[in-house]
Amino acid sequence: MKRMLGLLMLASTAAMAQTGNPPMVTFTAQEDHKNMMEQLGIKALRPGPSGNESAPNHANYDEALANPYPNLPDVLTLKNGKKVTTPEQWWNQRRPEIVEDFEREVIGRVPKNMPKINWQVKLVDKEMVNRIPVIAKQIIGHVDNSAYPQIDVNIEMTLVVPTNVKGPVPVLMMFGMPGLPAPSAPTAAEVTRLNAALKDLLIKSDPSLKTILDEHPAWQPVTLPAVQSAFGLGGGAPGGRPGAPAAPAAGPVDVPGIAGVNNDPSSTQQLLAAGWGYCTISTASIQADNGAGLTRGIIGLVNKGQPRKPEDWGALRAWAWGAGRALDYLEAKEPAVDAKKVGIEGVSRYGKAALIALAFEPKFNMALVGSSGEGGAKLHRRNFGEAVESLTGTGEFHWMAGNFMKYGASDAKFGAKTPGDIPVDSHMLIALCAPRLTFISYGIPEQGDAKWLDQQGSYMATVAAGPVFKLLGKKDLGVSNDYNKEKMPPVNTPMLDGDLAWRQHDQGHQDQANMKWFIKWADQKMGRPAATPAVQAGR
Repeated sequence: MKRMLGLLMLASTAAMAQTGNPPMVTFTAQEDHKNMMEQLGIKALRPGPSGNESAPNHANYDEALANPYPNLPDVLTLKNGKKVTTPEQWWNQRRPEIVEDFEREVIGRVPKNMPKINWQVKLVDKEMVNRIPVIAKQIIGHVDNSAYPQIDVNIEMTLVVPTNVKGPVPVLMMFGMPGLPAPSAPTAAEVTRLNAALKDLLIKSDPSLKTILDEHPAWQPVTLPAVQSAFGLGGGAPGGRPGAPAAPAAGPVDVPGIAGVNNDPSSTQQLLAAGWGYCTISTASIQADNGAGLTRGIIGLVNKGQPRKPEDWGALRAWAWGAGRALDYLEAKEPAVDAKKVGIEGVSRYGKAALIALAFEPKFNMALVGSSGEGGAKLHRRNFGEAVESLTGTGEFHWMAGNFMKYGASDAKFGAKTPGDIPVDSHMLIALCAPRLTFISYGIPEQGDAKWLDQQGSYMATVAAGPVFKLLGKKDLGVSNDYNKEKMPPVNTPMLDGDLAWRQHDQGHQDQANMKWFIKWADQKMGRPAATPAVQAGR
């Protein structure tokens, strides 16, 4: 065994000598988490609360105990104590301060010298989705890995645009599993020709097969696919496979089976019917959703297979970065896309990434942020449901910068820190999206959008972000900005008059039920006429 280990070490040393690169580190999530704790000098972390209300360490759901840190950092006060009163002060002074705090302490920094991406169209298909003609493209972004060939990163996405709409169309980019919505199939006449040719090939390759084929003259090697559903052959959501049942929601959810049920068409169908296109992008092809993957993916590639440093970016920022580079491609190479009217969407963990993408990727014009919870629209300082400590443990620490773990520390070289010590909070993340269109969406606990997500805390953050929208000449929610007094409006109340919007629908852990509201709101704000009946019917 010792001889084998010695040989492996020699081989690794030789490989490093040849390439000039260190061998890739392979950690489990627990090992990577421990490594970061050691870098930060953390001896112990507070455990996160349990989502099981009968557990001894269950999450708090008592509003009387929900605000231990009731005063949020003021979004329009500089670190020197001076008030921000002009847009110029916001752009040149306050916004950079907030960005710096988020990048250093919460989501991490994108490395300065990122590798280039070579985008290639893998496949183009003319399809029909619910009688709407579309062009669907499978696109791959090959990230230059010449600096560290041991790691490959290939960003996968699918672009679908309607062809019955004049001019370039707005597009909603969605985190999910890319897939063709309704792959085109040969006609009956083409299938007949294919079968004849295949039978001839079979007989030529093995003449004895002629006897079998003569005994079964009606059998055909190729059969016509099943009749398309209203959503095409894969159901209503991106990534549906041929023959799969229609999915209830366009975006992915964290907990299968609780997406809620409503009578709305799929999100993708609603977008196409409104004359929009959509693009689905695979987060897994950018960065794995686990701690063990931090020395791989785009984070591992730029770190040459080595563990992160405390200020390095986490998976949420990496997903947002990948979405931003996909938008660069759409802007440069896809004339059917109106690149100035591209939004980003996600639900749950992908809702967190969508909010970060709008805040930090300036080319996005809008976002639909679905049920994002802690790390998204929920206030870090709220003691209600999901907590900061939920994101500093081994299960979800990879979403954030390593430094974020400090705020869950109970014993460390720097003492202990709490959520109240974080220099920023989620209202400031929402404020970084201003003046662009920002729609915060939630469902209800009764249908599966769990209390864990803290809908009230997310509403408070949205209210507290309002002053920045107003400073920049845009409308906020239209209520006071007193986040400690404002309460959520009744379910299904649209707060869509401003460029900052809120709506809590009556369904579960999805944003499909808010998609029609988002489309109508965004069209109106962009000065775009609503889709005509001919477009909606696909004629």
